[in-house]
Amino acid sequence: MSSSEPTFAALMAQCRTSAIHLETRDVYYSDEEFERWQQGHRINWDDRDSWWDPFFDWIADAVARGVEVRRARVVSEPVTAYIRWEHYVTTANVLAGEQVRWLPRRNATDLSLPGNDFWVFDDHMARIHHFSGDGDVVGYDFTNDQGLIAHCATAFEHIWERAIPHEDYHPA
Repeated sequence: MSSSEPTFAALMAQCRTSAIHLETRDVYYSDEEFERWQQGHRINWDDRDSWWDPFFDWIADAVARGVEVRRARVVSEPVTAYIRWEHYVTTANVLAGEQVRWLPRRNATDLSLPGNDFWVFDDHMARIHHFSGDGDVVGYDFTNDQGLIAHCATAFEHIWERAIPHEDYHPA
């Protein structure tokens, strides 16, 4: 990311009404926490200092200002080990104030989905995510193109309408 591109922290700090995030991959980059979870490690949710990080501050601060932060995930079933872990750690997102829903991919066949994950901030700025085949982040595009933002936001709303709230979704 070049120094002229806004950081996620800055985008959240400037956000006033809504931030929506679409995730469509079944596997993202592997990390140490995922590997530890696969070995049986579980988070002590009562010990917030052990798992809270700046990302959750950015979300919580935005929510406290009245920003509605929503995340929708389109997933294949049966889910991958990564998605099963992601479902587990989503407790942190919810505790920070995000609303999260899950849509089994088989229920999205008739929807027109963008080809990449994204965030849209206040229907004004979009951050488009690009990943390698292995799920590593390879970059972001930022746009104020209202046509593209409307496409992303409309797709997100269609997914959101069908998706299952986090507390009701039990990964198959």
